[in-house]
Amino acid sequence: YCMTQSELAEKLSVSPQCISNWERGESLPDVAVLPDLAQLLHCSVDSILSGGNGMAGYRRYVTVSQMAEALNAIRRIGELLGLDHFVYSTIIDSINKRMNTTIEDAFTDPVMFDLFVGEFLIGCVRNGDYVDPRDVQAHIQPEQCRNHIVTLLGELGIR
Repeated sequence: YCMTQSELAEKLSVSPQCISNWERGESLPDVAVLPDLAQLLHCSVDSILSGGNGMAGYRRYVTVSQMAEALNAIRRIGELLGLDHFVYSTIIDSINKRMNTTIEDAFTDPVMFDLFVGEFLIGCVRNGDYVDPRDVQAHIQPEQCRNHIVTLLGELGIR
Protein backbone atom coordinates (compact mmCIF):
# COMPACT_ATOMS: atom_id res chain seq x y z
CA TYR A 1 0.00 0.00 0.00
CA CYS A 2 1.36 3.40 -1.01
CA MET A 3 0.24 6.51 0.82
CA THR A 4 -0.27 9.78 -0.96
CA GLN A 5 1.31 12.93 0.41
CA SER A 6 -2.15 14.04 1.49
CA GLU A 7 -2.84 10.80 3.36
CA LEU A 8 0.51 10.93 5.12
CA ALA A 9 0.02 14.60 5.95
CA GLU A 10 -3.40 13.88 7.44
CA LYS A 11 -2.06 11.04 9.60
CA LEU A 12 0.77 13.26 10.88
CA SER A 13 -1.41 16.40 11.26
CA VAL A 14 0.81 18.42 8.92
CA SER A 15 0.12 19.98 5.53
CA PRO A 16 0.67 18.11 2.26
CA GLN A 17 3.09 20.92 1.35
CA CYS A 18 5.19 19.94 4.40
CA ILE A 19 5.43 16.37 3.10
CA SER A 20 6.38 17.65 -0.34
CA ASN A 21 9.10 19.86 1.16
CA TRP A 22 10.50 16.90 3.10
CA GLU A 23 10.59 14.75 -0.01
CA ARG A 24 12.41 17.43 -1.97
CA GLY A 25 14.87 18.04 0.86
CA GLU A 26 13.76 21.65 1.27
CA SER A 27 12.89 21.15 4.93
CA LEU A 28 13.03 18.45 7.59
CA PRO A 29 10.28 16.97 9.76
CA ASP A 30 9.96 18.29 13.30
CA VAL A 31 11.67 15.99 15.80
CA ALA A 32 8.34 15.34 17.54
CA VAL A 33 6.92 13.90 14.29
CA LEU A 34 9.79 11.46 13.64
CA PRO A 35 8.54 8.47 15.72
CA ASP A 36 5.09 8.62 14.10
CA LEU A 37 6.60 9.10 10.64
CA ALA A 38 8.90 6.11 11.16
CA GLN A 39 5.98 3.94 12.27
CA LEU A 40 3.86 4.95 9.28
CA LEU A 41 6.74 4.30 6.87
CA HIS A 42 7.71 1.01 8.57
CA CYS A 43 11.28 2.11 9.15
CA SER A 44 13.43 3.42 11.97
CA VAL A 45 14.00 7.03 12.96
CA ASP A 46 17.68 6.33 12.23
CA SER A 47 16.74 5.43 8.67
CA ILE A 48 14.85 8.70 8.24
CA LEU A 49 17.68 10.74 9.72
CA SER A 50 20.25 9.04 7.50
CA GLY A 51 18.27 9.76 4.36
CA GLY A 52 17.03 6.20 4.09
CA ASN A 53 20.43 4.59 4.56
CA GLY A 54 19.86 3.49 8.16
CA MET A 55 18.77 0.06 6.95
CA ALA A 56 21.30 -0.19 4.14
CA GLY A 57 21.75 -3.83 3.25
CA TYR A 58 18.58 -5.04 5.01
CA ARG A 59 15.60 -6.50 3.17
CA ARG A 60 12.88 -5.07 5.40
CA TYR A 61 12.12 -3.63 8.81
CA VAL A 62 10.43 -6.12 11.16
CA THR A 63 8.82 -5.05 14.43
CA VAL A 64 8.00 -6.93 17.62
CA SER A 65 4.34 -6.14 16.98
CA GLN A 66 4.44 -7.65 13.48
CA MET A 67 6.10 -10.80 14.76
CA ALA A 68 3.62 -11.16 17.63
CA GLU A 69 0.79 -10.71 15.15
CA ALA A 70 2.30 -13.40 12.88
CA LEU A 71 2.60 -15.84 15.80
CA ASN A 72 -1.01 -15.11 16.79
CA ALA A 73 -2.05 -15.70 13.17
CA ILE A 74 -0.56 -19.19 13.32
CA ARG A 75 -2.52 -19.86 16.53
CA ARG A 76 -5.64 -18.49 14.87
CA ILE A 77 -5.27 -20.88 11.91
CA GLY A 78 -5.51 -23.75 14.42
CA GLU A 79 -8.65 -22.23 15.90
CA LEU A 80 -10.25 -21.64 12.50
CA LEU A 81 -9.38 -24.90 10.79
CA GLY A 82 -8.77 -27.23 13.72
CA LEU A 83 -5.57 -28.44 15.30
CA ASP A 84 -5.69 -31.59 13.18
CA HIS A 85 -6.10 -29.71 9.88
CA PHE A 86 -3.44 -30.30 7.24
CA VAL A 87 -2.55 -26.61 6.87
CA TYR A 88 -2.16 -26.00 10.60
CA SER A 89 -0.23 -29.21 11.27
CA THR A 90 2.09 -28.55 8.33
CA ILE A 91 2.94 -25.07 9.66
CA ILE A 92 3.43 -26.34 13.22
CA ASP A 93 5.48 -29.38 12.16
CA SER A 94 7.68 -27.23 9.94
CA ILE A 95 8.38 -24.67 12.66
CA ASN A 96 8.98 -27.37 15.29
CA LYS A 97 11.41 -29.22 13.04
CA ARG A 98 13.27 -26.13 11.86
CA MET A 99 13.57 -24.65 15.36
CA ASN A 100 13.82 -27.97 17.24
CA THR A 101 11.04 -26.91 19.57
CA THR A 102 7.32 -27.11 20.37
CA ILE A 103 5.81 -23.85 19.10
CA GLU A 104 2.35 -24.59 20.54
CA ASP A 105 3.74 -23.92 24.04
CA ALA A 106 3.76 -20.24 23.05
CA PHE A 107 -0.01 -20.27 22.55
CA THR A 108 -0.73 -20.89 26.24
CA ASP A 109 2.21 -19.30 28.07
CA PRO A 110 2.81 -15.52 27.72
CA VAL A 111 6.50 -15.82 28.66
CA MET A 112 7.01 -18.55 26.05
CA PHE A 113 5.14 -16.35 23.58
CA ASP A 114 7.67 -13.53 24.07
CA LEU A 115 10.54 -16.02 23.83
CA PHE A 116 9.25 -17.28 20.50
CA VAL A 117 8.70 -13.75 19.23
CA GLY A 118 12.33 -13.09 20.14
CA GLU A 119 13.57 -16.25 18.44
CA PHE A 120 11.61 -15.37 15.31
CA LEU A 121 13.07 -11.84 15.33
CA ILE A 122 16.61 -13.20 15.58
CA GLY A 123 15.83 -15.58 12.73
CA CYS A 124 14.62 -12.62 10.67
CA VAL A 125 17.87 -10.73 11.27
CA ARG A 126 19.90 -13.79 10.32
CA ASN A 127 17.93 -13.84 7.07
CA GLY A 128 18.62 -10.20 6.22
CA ASP A 129 15.89 -8.23 7.99
CA TYR A 130 16.35 -5.27 10.34
CA VAL A 131 14.99 -5.29 13.92
CA ASP A 132 15.37 -2.13 15.98
CA PRO A 133 16.77 -2.95 19.44
CA ARG A 134 14.72 -0.07 20.91
CA ASP A 135 11.56 -1.80 19.69
CA VAL A 136 12.68 -4.96 21.49
CA GLN A 137 13.49 -2.95 24.65
CA ALA A 138 10.02 -1.40 24.59
CA HIS A 139 7.94 -4.48 23.80
CA ILE A 140 9.52 -7.71 25.05
CA GLN A 141 8.50 -8.19 28.67
CA PRO A 142 10.71 -10.79 30.35
CA GLU A 143 13.85 -8.80 31.13
CA GLN A 144 16.24 -11.72 30.63
CA CYS A 145 14.69 -12.50 27.25
CA ARG A 146 14.76 -8.83 26.22
CA ASN A 147 18.42 -8.44 27.20
CA HIS A 148 19.37 -11.65 25.41
CA ILE A 149 17.70 -10.52 22.18
CA VAL A 150 19.33 -7.09 22.31
CA THR A 151 22.72 -8.72 22.93
CA LEU A 152 22.23 -11.07 19.97
CA LEU A 153 21.18 -8.16 17.76
CA GLY A 154 24.40 -6.39 18.73
CA GLU A 155 26.43 -9.51 17.90
CA LEU A 156 24.71 -9.55 14.51
CA GLY A 157 25.76 -5.94 13.91
CA ILE A 158 22.56 -4.13 14.85
CA ARG A 159 22.86 -1.39 17.43
